[in-house]
Amino acid sequence: MKFLKTTTFILLSLLFSTTYAQEKVNHSAWDQILILNVQDDGMVDYEGVTRDVAVFYDYFRSLCKISPKENWSKEDKLAYWLNVYNAAAMKMIIDDYPVASINEVENPWKRKVFKSEGVRYSLDEIEHDILRKFGDPRIHFLLNCGSMSSPRLWNRAYTAMNINDALEERTREFINDPQRNQITSSTVKISQVFEWYKDDFESNNIDVIDFINQYATVKINKISKDSYITYDWSLNKKDIKTPISSNQH
Repeated sequence: MKFLKTTTFILLSLLFSTTYAQEKVNHSAWDQILILNVQDDGMVDYEGVTRDVAVFYDYFRSLCKISPKENWSKEDKLAYWLNVYNAAAMKMIIDDYPVASINEVENPWKRKVFKSEGVRYSLDEIEHDILRKFGDPRIHFLLNCGSMSSPRLWNRAYTAMNINDALEERTREFINDPQRNQITSSTVKISQVFEWYKDDFESNNIDVIDFINQYATVKINKISKDSYITYDWSLNKKDIKTPISSNQH
């Protein structure tokens, strides 16, 4: 009887583990797409993605088939939605390619580009209604909408295993990137991300300056209205240099 109970417990544990694993999205295809087509500086070979577009679409469909479950860890959920956002932004660009900016795509922020379990989401909804509710302002530095002023698209997929390190590393990289923020002893020019999402960075009894100083190699003590760098919406395609400026979406 003891043997039967032990065997039954093991079988049920294996069944639960298998079911739990099957409910997870495999991000390895996205990982390979990014490794092959995204440079270390975040510039994207969109032509390369279009050459293997079937692989990209298969991965995107896999995201649509599985949505986060209650038993997923916070890390699994966060990695899932970050990958969804970045893949959805890339899908809109690829669908209409060639374009010079995501803003050339029809209604890019409000279009219901992603569907999961019968619910359709736009990029705005994924960012504002889901990701920002995680309460971690560092997510803003892992999101990429295909623009030159966006945080660099990382050439790896986010997973539960790497997400915590990625949040720290991508935040530090963005703040100290002279193409996104120009922080010296005499100059403070910072990304409009800090202007648009000011409230997110001022949680936990700190302000934007405090947040930046946690990661900046050069500390700042003042931000003015003139401190923000106009956002460049040009496509983050290799060798694209012409700026396309616009307001926040």
